[in-house]
Amino acid sequence: MFVSLLILILVLFGLGFLSPLWWVAAAVLVYGATRHGRDRGGGWIRGDGSDLTDYRDYENSRDRQDRWNRRYSRRNRARWRREDRRDHERRG
Repeated sequence: MFVSLLILILVLFGLGFLSPLWWVAAAVLVYGATRHGRDRGGGWIRGDGSDLTDYRDYENSRDRQDRWNRRYSRRNRARWRREDRRDHERRG
């Protein structure tokens, strides 16, 4: 897919010497590929920090799952509650 898109952009750029309208079409393709490219909105140039956001979401869900597991495990229940309370006081 990437190779075919690159070839299409080069062909449109080459046709731009015949008519400048083809340069505009090539520029639109380049803009679309870099802004809305592969996967979910990140594209080739990730200006929105989507990788970092995905990792933060993962980290938050992992922390929630750890707290859940600690809270409802039978061993050391009182100690985990104290630690959860301390964590909550630090954030709050």
